[in-house]
Amino acid sequence: MTAPGAPRIGLGPSETAFAVDAVRAGGGEVVALGDEPEALVWTSPRHVDELKGVIASTPTLRWVQLPFAGVERHVAAGLIDSSLVWTCAKGSYAKPVAEHALALALAGLRRLHERIVATSWGKEAGTSLYGAEVAILGGGGITVELLRLLEPFGVHATVVRRNPEPVTGAARTVGPESKIEAVRSKLVVFVALALTEQTRGIVDAATMEAIGPRGWLVNVARGAHVDTAALLDALDSGTLGGAALDVTDPEPLPDGHPLWSAPNCIITPHSADTWEMIMPLLAERIRTNVERFAAGLALVGVVDPEAGY
Repeated sequence: MTAPGAPRIGLGPSETAFAVDAVRAGGGEVVALGDEPEALVWTSPRHVDELKGVIASTPTLRWVQLPFAGVERHVAAGLIDSSLVWTCAKGSYAKPVAEHALALALAGLRRLHERIVATSWGKEAGTSLYGAEVAILGGGGITVELLRLLEPFGVHATVVRRNPEPVTGAARTVGPESKIEAVRSKLVVFVALALTEQTRGIVDAATMEAIGPRGWLVNVARGAHVDTAALLDALDSGTLGGAALDVTDPEPLPDGHPLWSAPNCIITPHSADTWEMIMPLLAERIRTNVERFAAGLALVGVVDPEAGY
């Protein structure tokens, strides 16, 4: 039974069972979209035009919860503004994504992409991560979790973030103007930041040249952070040691695309956080925010309309 005064929450684009349960666990009442909901939980990263229509036709809305950490589609559609409180899942999926980032780095350094398909003994090869210099582009939840995973390796990590406040576990934190110096000659450079107009193409030819022929680029953020043409050139020429990508530009990466056959390139199909992994984590974010909305408390994962994430 719903408590009197429970917040009225609409669900879209459909009433999925896990979201219904999460809203009710947070003390909310699930209502139809046409029944004047105070808040909206949107469980699809797509259907942006449909979401825009729901918002335009529902003047009672005060808060919208989005399902993924990245909100670039919604920003591009002009949806994210200060007329509503917008929250996303940023931070919710940090643990599985950080786990995947570390797995990709180790796979590249230990040449597993070669050995998995080998049919002969070959030559010994590999590089240890212990005590290495690494850099991470981004200072959010994924970076925090990744630094925790990297701690046993004794790495010296430099974090590059928009606001260069110190990040626990990092040896130093710098602003984006120091990106080239921060990534220079690092053994691994991780990309784990939000996609905005300012970060689109942040890993360009100059960045890859600075990383150098020994270093690996690991991208678990968005494909558009990396200049694909420059990446192909860097891998083909040996300017960059290798790339391990969970995201690509374009995505999905078409069959026959040159990246599939590029030297020292590992590609996983945007599987750092599969739906099976994230569903319980998203449910917890929904439950938490419905509970906080009902109590008049600040919500978790609020999107900054000016920053775009």
